[in-house]
Amino acid sequence: MNTGSDQEKVAETPETEQPLGSRAPAFIQARRSLHLSWQVGVFIVGLAVVVAGIIMLPLPGPGWVVIFAGMAIWATEFVWAQLVLRWTKRKVTEAAKKALDPKVRRRNIILTTIGLVICGALLAVYLSKYGLAMPWDINVR
Repeated sequence: MNTGSDQEKVAETPETEQPLGSRAPAFIQARRSLHLSWQVGVFIVGLAVVVAGIIMLPLPGPGWVVIFAGMAIWATEFVWAQLVLRWTKRKVTEAAKKALDPKVRRRNIILTTIGLVICGALLAVYLSKYGLAMPWDINVR
């Protein structure tokens, strides 16, 4: 028999996550060779997206976003990728909560201000020494 307190416990539990495992259509999962082909295809597409993301890390482009998109593609078929994405989501959520902490925000603002003051001082030294001329425009005779 459910009491009021049992119903409160159910309401307090967080939303359940999607079950682990393949999300391929049932007719594909029913045939072993077709399912294996499906998994190979998903792996190759995910690998191509992850490699593109890795290439974008030093180049202009949203490298990390593309890498996580590739992981999400893999997570449609592979349990290990689903677990990695869940772990990553937990860590990002924890970092976001920590970043919103007033003490951490105050520290970040102070460090940013110090960094800007240092950059301003370096810019002032550069401008006093060279003016507005860029180093490659300086004529040395």
